Amino acid sequence: MTAGLCGTALAVALAAAPAQAGPATGTPAWEPKPTGTDVRFRGLAAVSRSSAWVAGSKGTVLRTSDGGRTWRNVSPPGAAELEFRDVEAFDGRRAVVLAIGEGESSRILRTDDGGESWTETFRNTDPRAFYDCVTFLDRRHGLAMSDPVDGRYRILSTADGGRTWEVLPSAGMPAALPGEAGFAASGQCLVGSGPRDVWLATGGGATARVLHSSDRGLNWTVAESTIPAGDPARGVFALAFRDRAHGIAVGGDYRTGQPSPRAAAVSRDGGRTWRQASTPPPAYRSGVAWLPHSRSAALAVGPTGTDLTTDGGRTWRTVDTGSYDTVDCAGGPGPGLGLGCWASGEKGRVARLER
Repeated sequence: MTAGLCGTALAVALAAAPAQAGPATGTPAWEPKPTGTDVRFRGLAAVSRSSAWVAGSKGTVLRTSDGGRTWRNVSPPGAAELEFRDVEAFDGRRAVVLAIGEGESSRILRTDDGGESWTETFRNTDPRAFYDCVTFLDRRHGLAMSDPVDGRYRILSTADGGRTWEVLPSAGMPAALPGEAGFAASGQCLVGSGPRDVWLATGGGATARVLHSSDRGLNWTVAESTIPAGDPARGVFALAFRDRAHGIAVGGDYRTGQPSPRAAAVSRDGGRTWRQASTPPPAYRSGVAWLPHSRSAALAVGPTGTDLTTDGGRTWRTVDTGSYDTVDCAGGPGPGLGLGCWASGEKGRVARLER
């Protein structure tokens, strides 16, 4: 079976799966992988089917190398007061984590030995900055973004895998809207595809927007999404691009019980224009990921469930009702169901997609 057919087979199987289907049914579903902790994991990096990293509250970082059967606590020493919201892993030994917050609470740390030791490579000293997300385009080039400072989003750049960082000039960044910011909800408010393209998701302003840079963060263009904003709790929370043209945006209103109509949008032109999903997820979604080896299947997650699209984001169907904040998938050479798709969220919850 070719990789493309594997991805299609997985999407079809998921679409046929009842909500909260389990391994015994023979249909793919999330299988919990107990972590032994109750912290909230909004940071997630899938390395493979057997290897993943999660990062969350109370300065917690966990790593598995056996498919989630066991988890190793590799939290940085002295980090208990930090709030980790993003982790980017190059493999099972090298990773970068982002702590969020005002002023010096925003930090970036890197490990090269599987979490045995950590090096702090950036600490924010500007009390006006608040960093939300970090992303890597390859093993050397990465970016991190802060909420607007002096009316523009602030971008950090690294060219050595996160060992050193510099603030990029703001001349190529469009002005932010009043009240506009990013959401540190799933580590997916800043995402990349390929060696130079990166997208930034916003909310809180009059409209929810998506900014795009094709030169690693130096210059940006801006487009309005179809996801409602106009309130500090509403906007685009997560983006996923399977290549430099095809993207999905998800979001809504994160407040419990508040409606989130038009919670998903799609782009076919690199984020220059966005079209509302004809059948969006039924509620707020904070994370989204394309299934590897598929041109049309993706998963979106949030506190009230997981949704699947098999047509590139135009229509969505709820396939699980568990609570997750973020989702990430890693491709592999094996069959479609061997792909490493993981989800994580509140109360220490981590799960892997299983048959």
